Amino acid sequence: MKAKILLISLIVPIVLCFFLYSSLTDAKNESSCITCHTSETLLKLLCKVPEIPAGVAEGRAGAPPPVKAQEYYRVFLVDKGLLEKDTHFKRGCGYCHKGDEAGVDKESAHKGLVRRPSDNLNTCRKCHMKTAQNYGNSLHYTTAGQRTGVIGRFSVAEAKIFDEKVFEKSCRSCHASCGDCHVQSPVIGGINIGFIKGHKFVKKDEGKTCALCHGGRVYSEFTGGYGGNADIHYQRGMLCMGCHKTTEMHGDGNRYLSREEIKEKPSCGNCHAPGGEKNLVTRLAHSKHEGKVSCYACHCGGEYHNCYNCHLGAGAVSQPGFMLGLNPRDRKTVTTLRLVPAVRDTFLTEGIKMAHFDALPNYWNSPVHNIRKRTDRTRSCDSCHIDRKGFLTKEMLIENGSKANERLLYTPRPIDKY
Repeated sequence: MKAKILLISLIVPIVLCFFLYSSLTDAKNESSCITCHTSETLLKLLCKVPEIPAGVAEGRAGAPPPVKAQEYYRVFLVDKGLLEKDTHFKRGCGYCHKGDEAGVDKESAHKGLVRRPSDNLNTCRKCHMKTAQNYGNSLHYTTAGQRTGVIGRFSVAEAKIFDEKVFEKSCRSCHASCGDCHVQSPVIGGINIGFIKGHKFVKKDEGKTCALCHGGRVYSEFTGGYGGNADIHYQRGMLCMGCHKTTEMHGDGNRYLSREEIKEKPSCGNCHAPGGEKNLVTRLAHSKHEGKVSCYACHCGGEYHNCYNCHLGAGAVSQPGFMLGLNPRDRKTVTTLRLVPAVRDTFLTEGIKMAHFDALPNYWNSPVHNIRKRTDRTRSCDSCHIDRKGFLTKEMLIENGSKANERLLYTPRPIDKY
């Protein structure tokens, strides 16, 4: 019995090696890249199954849609039918990925490999000059919005430390390359779901691109995955690009510090022009609240994501919540607020004490994505003006938060009823 087991243990590796060698040598007109990456059998043998991160259930991979460990090889599986159809393959795999297309084994073929060619925009700029040039200035690429959101808390010296030690090494790692939206899903927590469609260069597939980066808050609210009803626009068949246009994704060539500066960002009024309402009461309500209350404040369909414990070492905790208060960016309008819980010792390990911590609040205006036509607030004025449901109060503020939070509190005035 032992001799039989020993014999099998010797034969299996030999058979595998013979199979690999035969597969590579038989493909005389193919590069080793194509031979391996279009073969499920080879990829199963050569692909190392990654460890599932602690706290992440197998099959979820940290973000939807799911990828099970035993199917991880599909992350690298190329649809061979694309080779003759897609112009991107005409110059060979090495044109973008480098490496050695003549390599006879994984190690030699991958020597000098560029795993994410579009991290360097010059790769795409060769053919898509204007788009790549614009994208280099876009918020998706510069991630400048993350810096702008926190830099006001720092002294000049602290800002310099942040730029050198935190922003470039941490925040900037979240930038999206061209391939993250058009070829392969972005990497989240060290794992991704692989090619969007077998290495096809797709125009858009929001469920496999937008959903992974923005799935922690926006996408799950939009689709109803966080609980409650899905956004009415999603129920009517719309996805992200129904409102967010290509120019917003790629950039318009101008460098912005935050999305607030972008003039062409989506607006409810683009499709729902005020003044055209059929119902007189609705028209009057919109007219009375124009410039004083955001559309979200009334049409948010329910609770949405709010984060707690960020940067405290214990990991972020998401909790549902609904809060109304003054927009911290203008303090003239009432809108939906989302908790972004930066605490005083968030960057203390880098020597940043946040000298101006109280200059910025912990609650920020948020264009929530669970819009409904009818809500408690659209059905009755009493919901806000009598019951004052959902309005942020001093008792609700997070412990040890910024003093600026108190400037966002708003108490609706009673209205006269006739």
